[in-house]
Amino acid sequence: MTQDPDIAEAIAGELSLLDPAVRASHALSVALFDPEFVEVGASGRRWTYEEMLAALPELTGSAEDGPHHEATSFSGAVLAPGVVHLTYECVYDGRLVRRSSLWRRAPGTAGGGPLRMYYHQGTPVPEHLA
Repeated sequence: MTQDPDIAEAIAGELSLLDPAVRASHALSVALFDPEFVEVGASGRRWTYEEMLAALPELTGSAEDGPHHEATSFSGAVLAPGVVHLTYECVYDGRLVRRSSLWRRAPGTAGGGPLRMYYHQGTPVPEHLA
């Protein structure tokens, strides 16, 4: 079965945002976030677009020589043209987090433009449920 190209693009974007080289580069990471981005992190903190771009190089998984986020079990659904919902699991330093994100194309962009992360949420999984 062939994967929908929008789902494949969203997964590629998600994996890019977990790459330490992308996390450390403002130019690379800004291209992946929607200007109206919001995140509810695994900590419960709410992040805005500006806050995330400023903090991303210092967040966990951003150091080339440190632990990295290991993402698995991706599932995606096209909710509407140019809108993709992804879910997946991510392990960082032995801790499992279930993640969900919405990716969208900027309204009114020529050719649709690239998918960008519009919303993200992480939910820590207690060890007894992992």
